[in-house]
Amino acid sequence: MRESESERGMSLSVLVLLWVFAILVVAGLVVDGGQKVTAARRAESAAAGAARAAADAGATARLAGQTDPGASLLAARRYLAGTPHVTGRASLVGGVVRVETESANPTIFLSLLGIGEVRSAAAAEADLVRAGG
Repeated sequence: MRESESERGMSLSVLVLLWVFAILVVAGLVVDGGQKVTAARRAESAAAGAARAAADAGATARLAGQTDPGASLLAARRYLAGTPHVTGRASLVGGVVRVETESANPTIFLSLLGIGEVRSAAAAEADLVRAGG
């Protein structure tokens, strides 16, 4: 009778270990998934903010019927430079300022599997059109 009780204890131990492992996997997905969402939100916010800064920078010139793409591009780059935990670039192509950003967050559970960080990227554009056309 002692052997059957021992076997039952071992099977319960294996079951408990499997449940603990499953709980850790789910917790890892939730926590590190949250890290990914935070990085994406940060990248999107920075891209949108830099594009908005570019559009606002030339507002006075646009009201006068002119554009100042250099000032708009500089405003976007300054905005990106002042945004922590985000890298990015702003470019001007054909009257459109395009902002591309990246953000990364360290992982907590996935680092046990060798994945040290999660990255997200975002992009936004601002049209620099002349007033009335």
